[in-house]
Amino acid sequence: MQPDEIARIHEEALAEAREADSADALEAVRLKYLSRKGLVQDIMASLKTAAPADRPAIGQAANRLRAELLDAVNRRREKLAEAAETSGPAFDITLPGRWPGLGSIHPVSGMIAQCADIFRSMGFTVADGPDIETAFHNFDALNHPPGHPARDPRDTFYLEDGTLLRTHTSPVQVRYMQAHPPPVRIIAPGRTYRRDTPDATHSSNFHQIEGLYVADRVSLADLKGDLTYFASQLLGARVQVRFRPHFFPFTEPSVEVDFSCHVCGGQGCRVCKQSGWIEIGGAGMVDPNVYTAVGYDPEAVTGYAFGLGVERMAMIFHGIPDIRLLYENDVRFLAQF
Repeated sequence: MQPDEIARIHEEALAEAREADSADALEAVRLKYLSRKGLVQDIMASLKTAAPADRPAIGQAANRLRAELLDAVNRRREKLAEAAETSGPAFDITLPGRWPGLGSIHPVSGMIAQCADIFRSMGFTVADGPDIETAFHNFDALNHPPGHPARDPRDTFYLEDGTLLRTHTSPVQVRYMQAHPPPVRIIAPGRTYRRDTPDATHSSNFHQIEGLYVADRVSLADLKGDLTYFASQLLGARVQVRFRPHFFPFTEPSVEVDFSCHVCGGQGCRVCKQSGWIEIGGAGMVDPNVYTAVGYDPEAVTGYAFGLGVERMAMIFHGIPDIRLLYENDVRFLAQF
């Protein structure tokens, strides 16, 4: 690079520093010329290829450019700072502030926390388990024989390695009993997955609260009393509870648990399918085969288990007519809670 070309760069650099109208623009000028990849560094690198007779002049011109430009940048920075102080703040500090909207707890999360508090007051502890389960924990240990309809891929989400997305939270009771001797008194809230057709009361991804109480003298009367007490604590005396005979592979005898419909008050409507009741979950006395699968002595213990639908309880508690509203991420809807 020739001295006359360096002189031209020198003039342009000083002019750009003087004309910079902001701190950002001034910093861009400094980086353009004085950074490790700047033009001054390029001038110094050209010394390697310059003629020996020209090297002193080139070196002196580059050093002069660096010193004068750095001085010009510093002086311009001071002037910009002074101008900012005299012009006052860039905003009106007397204007009222904008209060950001605060988030709220999702009704499903709130319902899980509320239910957990009630069950804790009844002596239950909270347990947890994985969403991806083995067929043993989800089916075999829960007395689902090969060929059971629940195992069908049209009802269950299977993964390539043979595991599956759990269809209920009952596998947690299997894992807990395998790791803990009786007595056992737990609840297990969590997500579950089934190939259901979405409608006002069904979803393919929903939440359950699994409950398990195993000791030496547990009866169906304990189950009915505990769930009735739970319903009264959660929803008040106005909500009625109904137990209907049913069948589940892992409980015997088995019942379905219904709460009175929140929309029609038991008169019959679209949400409750004109029955006046909404199915909340299933329950019953733990089948002896389950005890055998987890290593308990079925002759020494008895117990009950239940699985309650969190979304359906949230619908009753908040008066929500359609379960799909809980998953549409409509802030206007969620802000009500």
